Order: sequence, then C-alpha cells, then structure tokens
Amino acid sequence: MNSNIEVKVASPDMAAVAEKARRLSGSAAQVLHQEDTFFTVPSGRLKLRKLSPTLGELIYYERPDVPGPKQSHYLIARTAEPEAMVAALAAALGVVCVVRKTRLLHIVGQTRVHLDTVDRLGTFVELEVVLRPGQSAGEGMAIARELLGQLGLADARHISGAYADLLA
Repeated sequence: MNSNIEVKVASPDMAAVAEKARRLSGSAAQVLHQEDTFFTVPSGRLKLRKLSPTLGELIYYERPDVPGPKQSHYLIARTAEPEAMVAALAAALGVVCVVRKTRLLHIVGQTRVHLDTVDRLGTFVELEVVLRPGQSAGEGMAIARELLGQLGLADARHISGAYADLLA
C-alpha cells in the first residue's frame, strides 16, 4: 500500500492560510470540486471520490483516528464510471454518508496542501506528506509540523478523523 502522513486542522481564517500556501508553493491553487461517498466496511475507510461525471477514484485507507500528524496507508483505483460504481457499492455495502467539498490544492515540496470548504462543516486545512521510498514516518511528521507552523496553524484545533465522521 502507498503511505503518507496526514494532519487535518480547523481553519477559521482561510484567506490568510491561502496566501501563505500560495507563497510557499509559488503558484496559484488548483480548484477541485469533490464528492466523496463513504461506504460501510468492517475496517479502514472506503470512499468513491467523484471528480467529474467521467472520472472517479475508489480509495481505501487505514489511518488511526488521533489528533495530529498520523500515518495513512491507502490504495486508489480509478474509474470512468463513478456513478455506476457508487450505485454498485451502495447496493452491496451501504452508504455511511456523502461529503461535498471545494478543495484548493497547493503542492509544497512533497506535501499536498488542501484548503477545504466542506458543505455543512466549514473550512479546514489538510496536509498530506507523500512519503518517498525509504523515508520514515517520523520524517514525514516533522515535515507536516514544520509546514503547519509556516502556515500559521501550529496552534490550530486538530481533527482526529475524516469529514465523514464529523457529518455522521
């Protein structure tokens, strides 16, 4: 499985964070509209992320629900028929909830900086430090903590789980 370090925090002042992320990345954000349908599974989390009518990603991941930076292990499979995939998985497994968000994506070094506006929840910043081969989880966690500081979020309220948990 692939691995990264993730950390998610609440962000009441998204404009200030967005400007810092733009400066750190050296470019404007990519705007993504995502709809994540979470399914009932015995362990980990399974979601179908609809990116467009003809592009989706089935994502399975395992990650502890603890505050602060944590290691996540994941698998991603793409589909050209996201609606059909959602229908099949919903029928087989059941749906936990659907999360809709607008995500501003910046890349800072090996980190994906997500500035998320989540329907019915508010604004959050999520960092995903994509670990390189041979790179330790500790190194990734140090990168995440340093970047939180650079974004002015060192003291922000940490979110333990997924947006689906907050909505469920």
